[in-house]
Amino acid sequence: MTPCSACPHCESSDLYWHGWVRGLQRYLCKTCERTFSALTGTPLSNLHHKNKWLKYAQSMLRSETVRQAAVTTGIHRNTSFLWRHRILALVKSDQPQRLHGIIEADETYLLESQKGARHMKREARKRGGSATKRGISDEQVCVFLARDRTGQTLDCVTGKGPVTKVQLRDTLSPVLDKDSLLVSDGNPTY
Repeated sequence: MTPCSACPHCESSDLYWHGWVRGLQRYLCKTCERTFSALTGTPLSNLHHKNKWLKYAQSMLRSETVRQAAVTTGIHRNTSFLWRHRILALVKSDQPQRLHGIIEADETYLLESQKGARHMKREARKRGGSATKRGISDEQVCVFLARDRTGQTLDCVTGKGPVTKVQLRDTLSPVLDKDSLLVSDGNPTY
């Protein structure tokens, strides 16, 4: 059996090896007769310099800027920008299908960033700044986190202001098992 178990185009498992492309094994699907590699359909497809990906990911973990990461890795700054967005898309798509057993949930609030917006709906803040209103307000974005004991973590942005029952239901219902135990703080919304 081949390391790739199914065709990304038609989901058929009837494949065979079909040479190499850019250092990766290429496969041919017998059903749809299309070729693919292990990276086809992923955010990392068609990216060059595979030997530099790990070094670039390490520079991202060190919170280096796009230009600093380009210098550290030895790539052009435009390539660094492209890679950063591809890796972030990969991380964003890595969400668990289900959470099992004991699940711990909490939310955190961050000031809304309108960086890059052509028309801001508020006065500009200098280097982060602080909210004009006290407590949790519509100036802050709610980031919801839920993690089970196996280490699978669900994270999402629910919206501005305090989290609501509707937002929690829409976020948690699709991923929670019916026999799960949800552990949270004293927020009455849960």
